[in-house]
Amino acid sequence: MPDDLGLLLYLPHRELENRVFAALAAAGFDDVTPAQARVFHRIDRDGSRLTELAEAARITKQTAGFLVDQLERAGYVERGPDPTDARARLIRVAGRGRAAIPVCLAAAADVEREWTAHLGRPRMAALLDALARLREITDPGR
Repeated sequence: MPDDLGLLLYLPHRELENRVFAALAAAGFDDVTPAQARVFHRIDRDGSRLTELAEAARITKQTAGFLVDQLERAGYVERGPDPTDARARLIRVAGRGRAAIPVCLAAAADVEREWTAHLGRPRMAALLDALARLREITDPGR
């Protein structure tokens, strides 16, 4: 039976996620969950509104609020005023979050190097191109 597309996408994603979370834990960031990371990863450089994060992560506003509350208590994010709308609040990356980002990026880069060595540069480039093109039609928060 041929491998199904969902499984072929899931297994590498899961491996990458496991490697990133292992690196985070080894660096002392063992208090963040995959659900929290999916919201954290969507925070815009200048901050994001809760509704934007919920839409981008494809979760309810209530769930996004719960996850942001957890991230805020742990020091990964902070809430502040939105300079464009006095009624709105922006979620921004805070000190602990800024410290965790290089750990994530380094772990992901290690995995990408390993996969490039396994697949070869042309196949890895084709994979990245195909995934980027799929993102055009699958990522509403982009």
